[in-house]
Amino acid sequence: MSPTIPMKTLRLLAAAPVAAFLLIVSASAADSPAVTPAAPAAAPAAATDPTGAWKWSITPPNSGQSFESTAKLDFKDGKLTGTVTGRMGPAPISDATFSPDGTIAFSIVRERDGEKFVVKYAGKFAGDAIKGSIEFPGFGGGDPMKMEWSATRAK
Repeated sequence: MSPTIPMKTLRLLAAAPVAAFLLIVSASAADSPAVTPAAPAAAPAAATDPTGAWKWSITPPNSGQSFESTAKLDFKDGKLTGTVTGRMGPAPISDATFSPDGTIAFSIVRERDGEKFVVKYAGKFAGDAIKGSIEFPGFGGGDPMKMEWSATRAK
């Protein structure tokens, strides 16, 4: 017959190695420099809100004339809306998009000589500037025409 060891003694014998382990770990942690977890990589900075008044001028090739335009843009609940006003009057924007990386695009519908046509704006928004291009349709069967677009926030 084997000797009977009281349960309390068995518990103490089982707890002793765990206590020793915890004591060693805590002592070595106190001796080593604190390790802080690396900060997560920062997400790319999102472009800020393009809401506001914008202005620009364009000079079509071979025209010798400069035309001033303005836009009032509003970005709310993930939707870009607004109006562009130029020499042909105001026109609401359509097909508008604005991405967190600052990519902005929209179209306006104009009419000339009874014919409707679409002007497309596309660019990159950064702070108080939008730089990109404006695409006009080819009139009379011609190729579309692209021009540089550089808008600044109206102060």
